[in-house]
Amino acid sequence: MEEEPEEKMIEAALRPKALDDFVGQKRVRQQLSLLLEASKLRGRSADHVLLSGPPGLGKTTLSMIIAAEMDAPLRITSGPAIQHSGDLAAILSSLTPGEVLFLDEIHRMSRPAEEMLYMAMEDFRVDIVVGKGAGATSIPLELPPFTLVGATTRAGLLPGPLRDRFGFTGHLEFYSTEELELVLRRSAGLMEMNISPAGYAEIASRSRGTPRIANRLLRRVRDWALVHSVDYIDAHEAAAALDMYEVDSRGLDRLDRAVLESLIHKFGGGPVGLSTLAIAVGEEVETVETVAEPYLVREGLVGRTPRGRVALPAAWEHLGLEPPEMAP
Repeated sequence: MEEEPEEKMIEAALRPKALDDFVGQKRVRQQLSLLLEASKLRGRSADHVLLSGPPGLGKTTLSMIIAAEMDAPLRITSGPAIQHSGDLAAILSSLTPGEVLFLDEIHRMSRPAEEMLYMAMEDFRVDIVVGKGAGATSIPLELPPFTLVGATTRAGLLPGPLRDRFGFTGHLEFYSTEELELVLRRSAGLMEMNISPAGYAEIASRSRGTPRIANRLLRRVRDWALVHSVDYIDAHEAAAALDMYEVDSRGLDRLDRAVLESLIHKFGGGPVGLSTLAIAVGEEVETVETVAEPYLVREGLVGRTPRGRVALPAAWEHLGLEPPEMAP
């Protein structure tokens, strides 16, 4: 089902349009600001930029800001969409001078396209192969200067030669509760919501350090308040709304709690293999590993050992249980 036009407008409005409006990531913002200012003073396209970090922290938003700050058009594509070098050649050959090309999940590009990108980034040139076999010929194609902004959630999967061709690499960190409150205040202002400081703190504390999640929860609180005719949202109302959506006080959702409960109630706290745990909660292995596990490990609720996953004391306490004296 497509999003309502109003919802799309709200989603677009919540994205900051300038570096000064972007909350958090102070070091990366300062470094990017310097890079872009220097490029404008030189009258040249900015160096290629690589942004890494977990989903939802602002990589796409920063790419839009880079294009806006450079007063340049923005082209958006993704690694999985580029499976052949010809796909990349078609995109690169249609770029205009100074254009910003945002390549999301860049580590998932095909190897032939990746090798073509090396030359494009370094020499602003690609070689187009025409024909096959002994009759194949290579035609060099000059490209206009452009800025590539690559984004990845798995920086370790990026080949060294590709990583080295970026002039600037920024790693985005999870947000503090205070930073998320600032994000929420800005978004609530745009959505004309009236929320108490304690209400902001309640939503921020359940947002898993991620602005995308914070804004999503804010919209759900808005819906709850609308249905229940609540004009002023304090901590109690925010908590009631998020409890209804099964987001608990630490930001754990249904899947997170299912993993913890299975680990403790069915396997005595572990250790248990990931595939066995996934079957116990009725989810795919990849879903448990990429969606639930990173946050549970970061929060100190689950540990990864050579023998499998184990529930740490904090997990027992979160479920209101007494941790065993002899932890496995």
